[in-house]
Amino acid sequence: MTKASLHRSLAWTEQAFLVAGLACLTYAGAVWTNASVQQRSAMRELAETTAPGRWTSAMVAPEVVPTNAVIGALDIPRIGLSVAARQGDQGQALETAVGHLPDTPLPWETGNAAFAGHRDTFFRPLENLRFEDEIELRTAHGTFEYRVRHITIVDPDAVWILDAPRDVSLTLITCYPFKYIGPAPRRFVVQAERVVPRAATFAPHAPSDIR
Repeated sequence: MTKASLHRSLAWTEQAFLVAGLACLTYAGAVWTNASVQQRSAMRELAETTAPGRWTSAMVAPEVVPTNAVIGALDIPRIGLSVAARQGDQGQALETAVGHLPDTPLPWETGNAAFAGHRDTFFRPLENLRFEDEIELRTAHGTFEYRVRHITIVDPDAVWILDAPRDVSLTLITCYPFKYIGPAPRRFVVQAERVVPRAATFAPHAPSDIR
């Protein structure tokens, strides 16, 4: 290969990488824009559920909560996380919010309510979480407060994390390591204890600009 042809080859390679990079950035921007729009819509939908007579316990029993339905808003003030939560752990639920694992209790029921989220979108701030941090979950059934008791890194098949000890009533799950390129090999798990549930006084606020 001559020097001139080598330079042409390198130039084409450089342009190909540039185009691929721009395409990735465009796609990521479109995904994040859609997620932000869906977040605002979910927050408005949650606010409407506080209207008198709109929701009852019978209407939101686990077996009748539709997939993708908005069930709450998760806030962790110290790390700047505020995100809507939907029912379900796949598809739109995880693309536009964090998802409640349907095989676990709902937050207003007894047991360990588990939520999953993507590490490269809504749950990225969890990497800065600390023991004893406060978590708030706002729902049409009331606002529930929690305090972080355990932060664990486990293998993907560690289903025992859903069989939480008595002091755990909220579990958050995302992939780990946070900055890993490609499918992450492990899971980052946050387990928290409920502190004080109180009557619903929900006031919607805009979702955080989380990257």
